[in-house]
Amino acid sequence: MGHLRHFILALLLPAALSLDFIKSGASRNVLSARSLVQAAADVQHNVRKRSTDRGGDTCEALRGYDSKLSSNTHGYVFNDLSGSVSLAWIGDGTGVLLALTTFQVPLFMLKFGQSRLYRSEDYGKTFNDVTSLINNTFISTYFGIAIGPEQSGKVILAGDLYGNSGYRLFLSKDFGKSFTHSDLPFSPQMQIMYNPQNSNVLVAVSTKYDLWISENFGETWRNIHDTVCVVKWGRDNTLFFSTNRNGSCYDRGALTLRKTVDNGLTFKTIAEKIYSFGIGGRFLFASVMMGTGVMRMIHVSVDQGEEWNMAQLPPVGHEQFYSILAANDDVVFMHVDEPGDTGFGTIYVSDDRGMVYSKSLEHHLYTATGGDNDFTNVTSLRGVFMTSVLAEDGSVQTVVSFDQGGEWVPLKKPENSKCDSTAKDKDACSLHIHASYSISMKVNVPVLPLSEPNAVGLIIAHGSVGDAISVLTPDVYVSDDGGYTWLRALEGPHHYAILDSGGLLVAVEHKPNMPISHVKFSTDEGQCWHVYNFTKEPLYFTGLASEPGARSMNVSIWGYREDLFTQYWVSVTIDFRELLTRDCGDEDYVPWLAHSNDISDPNDGCMLGYKEHFLRLKKDSVCWNGRDYIISKQPTPCPCTLDDFLCDFGYYRKENSSECMEQAELRGHDLEICIHGKKEHLQTSGYRKIPGDKCEGGKEPQRKVIDVRSKCVSNLLEPELQKQDEMKHSHSAPVIVTVIAILLIGCIAGVLFVKKYVCGGRFLVHRYSVLQHNAEANGIEGMDEALDTEVAGHAKIGFHDDSDEDLLE
Repeated sequence: MGHLRHFILALLLPAALSLDFIKSGASRNVLSARSLVQAAADVQHNVRKRSTDRGGDTCEALRGYDSKLSSNTHGYVFNDLSGSVSLAWIGDGTGVLLALTTFQVPLFMLKFGQSRLYRSEDYGKTFNDVTSLINNTFISTYFGIAIGPEQSGKVILAGDLYGNSGYRLFLSKDFGKSFTHSDLPFSPQMQIMYNPQNSNVLVAVSTKYDLWISENFGETWRNIHDTVCVVKWGRDNTLFFSTNRNGSCYDRGALTLRKTVDNGLTFKTIAEKIYSFGIGGRFLFASVMMGTGVMRMIHVSVDQGEEWNMAQLPPVGHEQFYSILAANDDVVFMHVDEPGDTGFGTIYVSDDRGMVYSKSLEHHLYTATGGDNDFTNVTSLRGVFMTSVLAEDGSVQTVVSFDQGGEWVPLKKPENSKCDSTAKDKDACSLHIHASYSISMKVNVPVLPLSEPNAVGLIIAHGSVGDAISVLTPDVYVSDDGGYTWLRALEGPHHYAILDSGGLLVAVEHKPNMPISHVKFSTDEGQCWHVYNFTKEPLYFTGLASEPGARSMNVSIWGYREDLFTQYWVSVTIDFRELLTRDCGDEDYVPWLAHSNDISDPNDGCMLGYKEHFLRLKKDSVCWNGRDYIISKQPTPCPCTLDDFLCDFGYYRKENSSECMEQAELRGHDLEICIHGKKEHLQTSGYRKIPGDKCEGGKEPQRKVIDVRSKCVSNLLEPELQKQDEMKHSHSAPVIVTVIAILLIGCIAGVLFVKKYVCGGRFLVHRYSVLQHNAEANGIEGMDEALDTEVAGHAKIGFHDDSDEDLLE
């Protein structure tokens, strides 16, 4: 599924009324990360760091940048009454940016609002007011700017017609240069969504829960189903949605899961009694009520709902929930909430079928109220994940896995930092990363940890150094090796961005109640920071914006200024291209071995079965990687060791241990799993290979699955409903045989009726006269409520307001 090459940033401001232009100024200063604190005593680390020219000083590698940046600093002031602005980049490398300003106030029983639309073709350096293209129509920030997938150039704005009590779509196929309009025959309750495989196909759910579809980019619409609760786009133009024959989306556990592959001409019921559903990678998940409806289980399908298997996970009750933390085509990270209001649960990691799960991390922090967790996929180095655990003393601590959940360890203390007051031993403490949980607790953390796939090994995050996460003001830390080692880079909280594939870092100090005029930047991955005064007229900072993908050389500083009677939006865009005067050559790169932590070990750098050698930019090379920069890497397979294996079903690893221990609750019991409708007996030494691991030879623990020929029956559809399949395929023969047997031998029906546990089988279809389809394509999707699913870094993150909702969306 293609990634959406756009980004939307929403900023808030009380009002903006007048117009002015910015005059840029300049000043120079240099900060060294090593000078932020007194250097701690040298500690020997066996992590092999990427080398630079040790004879030079990276802080002195860049000179005379003031005049270059001054001539490439561009300001724009927005002359309208606006309380918020939304930004959206259209396409990749096009430089096209839309800014939608919105002002809305309640007026008695009505709401009054106005919108203005601005368009830039030079990464925000200049804007043109194109409000006339949308006929001065009010565009609600709730629906925002819907950008088409990839390089389609499509844009959709949903306008509220107020007095006519209707909605009008403004549609563009040329990157926002021109718009046509089309009145909607319904009132949408969600943003219009694109089919990720065909951007002409749009879906939406109305405020009456009807599902509508357009196959000609919004010109005409068809109502294809009623009582649609949640919709998701799957692969191959497949649209999944949940519905309820009783007409209510609030009857959780009684929903029906359906799909269509032909835009609503035909449709098929694939599951009954579902609580919620979700999509992660190639896996389709359904949370299904069991028996009397008190407990529910996860079922998984790898063929878009044609066949289901019961995931080998603990069932959850009314006050618990499931949450997909991350998923791709190989593996799923699933959080299972603990009973009671504990605020934590257990992370399980799947096999390549998404069905058999191993316990990966206990006491995983996941608050029962608000749904906050710190699970972070480090996209700059494969296999690396960070999250927080809730310790027995109630403190929150950060742990990291470098092997896709096989083992979790604390982060190392940065060499240039001291342990804070939370540390019992001032010489032995760890780095703890602030993420979503800290933001929810109102800690002074403005942004989440940041990494980019094309900035190899680079992570920027707020953190504290001690025995646990501290509520004291955090600092900014940088890792250039995927989290193995860290450097305290900036004092206090900052907003930050990665540009030029990691060759340039930009940061702005977070001072919510004070105007700012300085921006900081680094060309050596955060070791040294230069300070540039980008304006003589300070502004109240609200956001840092750059084109998604970390390849741009432009960054925009958004904020507002105020005088006695007015406030107005201001954007200052700095182009750093002239700062890096030459293109990088072969001499600017050095070889680097990822996951290297013991250079004396012949298997040093082996992770998930192979080594990766990269060519990475020298820290003291001041040059431009370029938009066409391609990561240079060379993989080498490794012999298998225990590090290439997860703990098998029924086993788990304790923290800081590589040994797989048998789960106490399963000790002495036969391990039986259910696959495609057959119960099978598992013989294992406690280990199974990590999905995606490519090791060869070496040590491979034995694992064997034996068919015990005991059939297990699915209840994802009620047996009587399985007679109604209107899409009979060749693989439905077992169901046909069963139906015939039921008709011929009445006693078999009684046997089937008492079978309650379902893990496989064929699920047939209800007949409906009308079908609706709606879904959202953000790479990884989850179940009926917001499911946290982010492996590729492009997924939408959502949180639940209730602890009894499964986060599979």
